[in-house]
Amino acid sequence: MAEKLLLKYGTKNYHFNLPDYARILRIEDPDAETTTSRFKNRIQMELNRLRPDLSDVAIVLADKTRLCGYPIFLPVLVKTLREFGAAKNNITMYIAYGTHSRQTEIESYEVYGETYNNYRFVHHDCRENNIFTKLGKTNRGTPVYMRKDILNSSFIITFGAISHHYFAGYGGGRKLIFPGLGRLDAIYKNHGLFLDQQNRVLSTSCLPGVLKGNPLAEDLAEYETFRPADLSIHGIIDSRGNVCDLLPGYGKDHFLKACRQHGENCEINSDKLYDLVIASCGGYPKDINFIQSHKALHHASMFVKDKGDLIILAKCSDGIGSKTFLPWFEQGSWEKAFDCLAKNYQGNGGTALSMMSKLRRINISLVTELDDAICKTIGAKKISMDQAKERVERFSDSIAVITHAGLLVKRVSL
Repeated sequence: MAEKLLLKYGTKNYHFNLPDYARILRIEDPDAETTTSRFKNRIQMELNRLRPDLSDVAIVLADKTRLCGYPIFLPVLVKTLREFGAAKNNITMYIAYGTHSRQTEIESYEVYGETYNNYRFVHHDCRENNIFTKLGKTNRGTPVYMRKDILNSSFIITFGAISHHYFAGYGGGRKLIFPGLGRLDAIYKNHGLFLDQQNRVLSTSCLPGVLKGNPLAEDLAEYETFRPADLSIHGIIDSRGNVCDLLPGYGKDHFLKACRQHGENCEINSDKLYDLVIASCGGYPKDINFIQSHKALHHASMFVKDKGDLIILAKCSDGIGSKTFLPWFEQGSWEKAFDCLAKNYQGNGGTALSMMSKLRRINISLVTELDDAICKTIGAKKISMDQAKERVERFSDSIAVITHAGLLVKRVSL
């Protein structure tokens, strides 16, 4: 008997009729959501343990692409800090954009709630070179730059959701300070480790969920040692965007524990490949733009047979999400793009190469608001929602459906 399934696209859900032989791949959502009282108790325990100097508190937050219940839990955090002696004027929030575009005031209020109006927020700009101090460089050559105001802070808190990252292993945690608050040239140097220049391929060790042996992730770990956060709050998020757990703590082991907890919910141990995979990014904000949607596309592609087909539901209401992505498709070939990027890594060149690599192996169709011309440029076929539904209903070979490809990852090991 055919099964009906809802797939998210932007902020809406769409019904799909699935053949009875279709395999549905889902993440395992945690059973419960966390509470403000539980969060407050955990923060109090950490502050009692640390007894920090709260004369100049820096709180580093993710942007609109990585939500973490900020309107609910930020007020609890700042109130608790003030109860422990922090003055309101001595608490500053830093938005860790990395290379992302700055949010509007309306977007920022939506992401952070009333705290945005009541406290000082700094919108990080990775191109503003004079705000940084150089501390050295990593063994892989990445220059270590830190914001001067962050270095002068008496207590640094990072607060964001843990997630898989398609080449850095995991996002959140240490990535909030770098590349989140990084300088542009340092970010590009680190991201350039995605390229295996000796073999002229993308590094086979830069994989979602892989930290050990991943050169880019190991570079991030070394970068962190120059000035780690004093307190890291790692969020565990479910498929609906709810905050299921908030884990305050410190250091590498604490970060790895949070990654394992996230991985237990979102990784699937399966070697099976399918002729057709249809996947939703998971809706907004996972499909806010193509750069974010590509992460889901990458995850889903790992379940597709060679020469198979992938259909991605990615609304991309904010367009591509980068001015440095499309130009790489004008190089004429993957090889030329790789060589150019290897000489001078810039922008979202790694994402462009990753997209090109997948198109060498599989066929990709997009249900999207992106222009037809853009889809053609990046090598994808634009189709309508009705065409996607019809394709699924009539497909006779092996088929899998991924409800939240932005979260679901095939478990891999080196």
